[in-house]
Amino acid sequence: MRIIALSTLRIFWESHSAYSDAKAPLVELHRPMQKANYPTPQALKAELRAASILKSGRVVFNVGGNKYRVIMAIDYQRQLGFIRFVGTHAQYDQINAESV
Repeated sequence: MRIIALSTLRIFWESHSAYSDAKAPLVELHRPMQKANYPTPQALKAELRAASILKSGRVVFNVGGNKYRVIMAIDYQRQLGFIRFVGTHAQYDQINAESV
């Protein structure tokens, strides 16, 4: 699966010193997904237990012991994951995950 874009994750962990601890878990999320092929949301969930499947191809990942959240819009047919949101758990609570 191609993840668009790693730079979004990098900007997050570099944007504020309080988020520097997010680098390792975000890279740990990104790396295996690049090599994986998930034909369905169920296949993704079976392998990545910290994922929550939402409507419209959206997936929420709990990262860094649930300190951070990543929302991706995934096109399973084309094997593309678009990063739509990266933030803290508190920031996530203030958005609509299905429309961001």
